[in-house]
Amino acid sequence: MSDLFSGPGQDSRHQPLAARLRPASLEEYVGQQHLVGPGKPLRRALDQGQLHSMILWGPPGTGKTTLALILAHHVQAAFVTMSAVLAGVKDIRAEVERARDRLAMGRRTVLFVDEVHRFNKSQQDAFLPHVEDGTLIFIGATTENPSFELNNALLSRARVYRLQSLQRDDLAQLLDRALATEPLDGLRMGEGARTLLLDQVDGDARRLLNLLEIAADLARGEDGEITEPLLKELFRDSLRRFDKGGDIFYDQISALHKSVRGSDPDAALYWFARMLDGGADPLYIARRVVRMASEDIGNADPRALRLALDAWEVQERLGSPEGELAIAQALVYLAVAAKSNAVYNAYNQARRFVAEHPTDEVPLHLRNAPTKLMKAEGYGDDYRYAHDFPDAYVPGESYFPTSIPRPAFYQPVPRGLEIRMAEKLASLREKDRQSDWQRED
Repeated sequence: MSDLFSGPGQDSRHQPLAARLRPASLEEYVGQQHLVGPGKPLRRALDQGQLHSMILWGPPGTGKTTLALILAHHVQAAFVTMSAVLAGVKDIRAEVERARDRLAMGRRTVLFVDEVHRFNKSQQDAFLPHVEDGTLIFIGATTENPSFELNNALLSRARVYRLQSLQRDDLAQLLDRALATEPLDGLRMGEGARTLLLDQVDGDARRLLNLLEIAADLARGEDGEITEPLLKELFRDSLRRFDKGGDIFYDQISALHKSVRGSDPDAALYWFARMLDGGADPLYIARRVVRMASEDIGNADPRALRLALDAWEVQERLGSPEGELAIAQALVYLAVAAKSNAVYNAYNQARRFVAEHPTDEVPLHLRNAPTKLMKAEGYGDDYRYAHDFPDAYVPGESYFPTSIPRPAFYQPVPRGLEIRMAEKLASLREKDRQSDWQRED
């Protein structure tokens, strides 16, 4: 099988297995059939010879670089790679000039930028006009959400294609192909070992081939069989894919949060275990659990916030495994607890209200008067002390600026402790209605 990255005279026998197995055509390409299968968007564009600029967005090991290379090869374009970290505006301009020379001779250029989300604004601005006028066909690859990481000018000139983690059947096909190659030919691998390896790689083809290559080297030193014990030893210190700070990270923390909100303790424990298995920082998860306690449980069960804070403290003081067990306890409690987002909604409404209204002065009766001058100015005049009234409540009193009609941000839900809180507020509002006293403006 040809390797499109190989240069003249390069001996592919010394390349990593992943490079030796790199497909040279869409027929050999594994996965992403929603993009390159018959009648699908990229396949149609290629069949019509209309390769366009694009962003390939997906997890590691899903074939972004390989797909870009195949696309360039299919339309017989020059394939130029550039580092988003190392390249400057000067380098981009130099590549543009070379691309112009090729275009004058009738050959197009595909400029491939891996980790394109690391391109800064000046780098993007430097090549955007040349993408627009057709000097370059731009293909960027990223594991990050392009809508957050790339500017609108670039997104408007490039179509975004979402690549998916490889399915088990795709990985099994790739594994069979690898085991049939010359370097691995003759090695044995039972069904149990196959299952274990496929489970470990989380849809990442590059990870599959790299682990297989290491396992093959170890197996040759024994009896030529890749066994389950051998793989388990290989995986012992190997973390699953977990992109700290990237899409996978936020997808999983989102799934954890929604499981708690949806009152499913089993799902919450599953996502918590998944994140720990992938190397997530338990302290970060503990912090998010505190957020869940306020946002989704609130005053329906105020004990949830205290339990979440206690779990965070246990993790800080004792570390693993005691801290993780405390976080799990908090997650289960939050998942089963009565739910209310009333405080969360009220807080957001109050912030919007303040942002949309002019800044009003604090009413005089609510101001403190620690000096004679302040007293002379009327600070604190006619303030009615709540504890001097029955139930420590002043019927008809207003604590808002005089120009603001009383809003009602907080609306308790009919669950948990907020049932009683709603009853209390209703009782107080009734006292207001029955009161003959109203503060004058």
